[in-house]
Amino acid sequence: MTRSSNRTTSFEVAALAGVSQSAVSRAFTPGSSIAEETRQKVLEAARKLNYVPNSIASSLTTKRSNIVALILGNLANPFYVHVMHAFSRKLQEHGRQVLIFTVDAGAESDDAILQVLKYQVDGVILTSAQLSTRMTSMCHDRGIPIVLFNRYIPGSDASGVRCDNNGGGRLIAEAFLAAGAKSYLIVTGDPTATTSGDRMHGFMDRLIEGGIKRSDISQIEGNSSYEGAFSATIRYFSSPDVKRPDAIFGVNDIMAMGVMDALQLRLGMKVPEDLMLGGFDDIPEARRAPYHLTTVRQPIDQMVDETLAILHLDEPTRPIERGIDKRIPGRLIWRSTVPAPRDSE
Repeated sequence: MTRSSNRTTSFEVAALAGVSQSAVSRAFTPGSSIAEETRQKVLEAARKLNYVPNSIASSLTTKRSNIVALILGNLANPFYVHVMHAFSRKLQEHGRQVLIFTVDAGAESDDAILQVLKYQVDGVILTSAQLSTRMTSMCHDRGIPIVLFNRYIPGSDASGVRCDNNGGGRLIAEAFLAAGAKSYLIVTGDPTATTSGDRMHGFMDRLIEGGIKRSDISQIEGNSSYEGAFSATIRYFSSPDVKRPDAIFGVNDIMAMGVMDALQLRLGMKVPEDLMLGGFDDIPEARRAPYHLTTVRQPIDQMVDETLAILHLDEPTRPIERGIDKRIPGRLIWRSTVPAPRDSE
């Protein structure tokens, strides 16, 4: 059985409303100049005829699809799920839609970019770590701006917006130092990611500045995931000659949560009574009562706004801005996994 198509056109809506076809188009375009009375006539006619605008047809005329591609690299980290929601909400408020692409953790983003280029997107937001300069150039050559979110790629001229991850790592270190910790364990993430590396380096630099010896700072690989950090913690503390640290820093919240569950549910230790724990991101899950995690809050809404500002979606003829590196400070959120500073007791 074949499908029949009986879609109402904008010309039919215009005829019923007694307006021009261009008025119908303006009535369904956010921010367009149209009298409210005319707009209501169009909407009423559209309701009677069950009319829905055809975005694809409109894009053929305007050369703008009102679609932004969002390439996500690590959906195992709830932070990026919340980022996806933030971008979707903000773009939809402005009459735009998101086209989602995913990349396996640690994989190149080039294949995803090639898929993106098959669509008439107005911009690309990249949260995954690996991207060649060739792919950046291919986007720019086609007039498609690309902005990196919460990361940067050395040697690339792509603009980006990120939390000050180095500075955030220093904030966690200062909290531990203030609480009196003398020995430390870092649960690291993706070794190829600038985000994880910057947090770790900021953390270590501040500890050393505070008089901590490098030999009193250990590291284990948490694979940027809850499961990876959970397993790595059990392996580390199961070693018979391991020295228990005073404090553990998971370079993201989901790993810190994995550490906490391993310590308390499998190893019989308590946080913060036996050791302190800090994370980074301030995902909603880490705020809940079982964790109540001390962490660094990333200003997601501000970062999303800055990213969209660089895309200049409302100014399609504006030249693509390259080489912007917008860093926004995070904020320390002190919760129960780190005791109050000793000098405040």
